[in-house]
Amino acid sequence: MIAGFDVVDVDAAPQIQVGPGCVRRDLPSRSGVRIWIVDMAAGSEWPRVDIHDSHGEDIFVVLGELIEGDRTITAGRFVQFAPHSQHRPRTLTGVRLFGFNLRSPEDPS
Repeated sequence: MIAGFDVVDVDAAPQIQVGPGCVRRDLPSRSGVRIWIVDMAAGSEWPRVDIHDSHGEDIFVVLGELIEGDRTITAGRFVQFAPHSQHRPRTLTGVRLFGFNLRSPEDPS
């Protein structure tokens, strides 16, 4: 038996309904880091503009296609959003992505 790690079934993590067809699951993470998974149903759009703090945001598209502006980002792609950037993702096919944020002092959650 190997000690010192946890295994999480992401599909069993509690769901947070963000908007129509948009579900987020917060995953265990280290101090100062927020890790989450988002599932968006086919034809859905994030319910609001996502505005980033001074750390930006990183995502990895696991399944499906994510549309950001006029760009379609396919599975297997890693995307970095710059500090203070903003975007409003959508999808025609449905998408699953993992996201990573550094936690700001003003957002201790």
